[in-house]
Amino acid sequence: MEQKDFYSLLGVSQSASADEIKKAYRKLALKYHPDKNQGDKVSEEKFKGINEAYDTLKDDQKRAAYDRYGSNHQGGGGDQGGFNFSEGFSNFSDIFEEMFSGGFGGGQSRAQQGRNGSDIRYDLSLTLEEAYHGVKKNLRFSTLIVCPSCDGTGSASHKKPSVCPTCNGRGTARYQRGFITIEKTCQTCGGAGSISSDPCKKCTGSGRVKGEKNLEINIPAGVDSGSQIKATGDGEAGFKGGDKGDLYIFINVLSHKIFTRNEHDIHCKATISMITASLGGEINVPDLSKEMSKITIPQGTQSNSLFRVKGKGMPILRSAHRKGDMIVEVVVETPVSLTKKQKEILKAFEQEKDEKTNHPKAFEFVKKITDWVAK
Repeated sequence: MEQKDFYSLLGVSQSASADEIKKAYRKLALKYHPDKNQGDKVSEEKFKGINEAYDTLKDDQKRAAYDRYGSNHQGGGGDQGGFNFSEGFSNFSDIFEEMFSGGFGGGQSRAQQGRNGSDIRYDLSLTLEEAYHGVKKNLRFSTLIVCPSCDGTGSASHKKPSVCPTCNGRGTARYQRGFITIEKTCQTCGGAGSISSDPCKKCTGSGRVKGEKNLEINIPAGVDSGSQIKATGDGEAGFKGGDKGDLYIFINVLSHKIFTRNEHDIHCKATISMITASLGGEINVPDLSKEMSKITIPQGTQSNSLFRVKGKGMPILRSAHRKGDMIVEVVVETPVSLTKKQKEILKAFEQEKDEKTNHPKAFEFVKKITDWVAK
């Protein structure tokens, strides 16, 4: 039988390290995988060859035997004619999964530690005042918690679990039919990669049970709708000793009957009388801390005029003692339910007014209309 040069197949030297061999195999597996080269017999044969080469060179004992006796030695190559999918990739997407999950050979050690718990989303509504001041909130929710009987080990005697004999610690089992390989969660260990000889009766060996969680969370001043707060390790308990997931708190700030918010600024409307708008004066407007701010209204103020009060807005997250501004929009109210005397006073004003001087905007509007109609 013809001798095969496994080092040449992978494009590495005979002195290549295990990492160099692994990287070379990964690169070639991406290039020649059957899922990427469907119907290409040449790529198929190359993929078989590099799998056989990698199956031999990644194992120190097999590599030593190959270096001494060549590929025809009984222990030199992989099984199934050298094409061992169980040590390669089941499909093209698995290559990327292996690359981004830490490379080759990492699956077993991760699996033996159990599966991590899922992250949890908690939607929390706050009043604008709570978002302004910051607040402590007690959260209560149902989730999977660490089993109190076995402390999350899954073992009644708290013994360290052993490697699952079915999947050899991988957490998944692969079944091959020709070039088609199916990978499923191991039914023996449930994907944990490990089993307990004396499973806990309360959690049936999973290390977790359904329960209630009560947490006190500090909400910082200045949060807004869409803000997220991460509580590390306060999510779902891990499976058979795996790490806990995280809790993500999604903030929703409720509407306010006086103020609206625009990022760090707060806006409100203040209604003033026609007299104050005409003659000028002062008004007091509260901010979210209920402290009054005095605003000077100049003579001739019009509706929708804006006044900015510095530093009376929302606290700015992660910026100590800094706040936005309060924007006050004044609305001039026309008098209603006038007495006879009030009407006489207004009629007297109407007779004495100078349209251009007293009502310049109205005068300019009428002039534009008149000029347009006259054309």
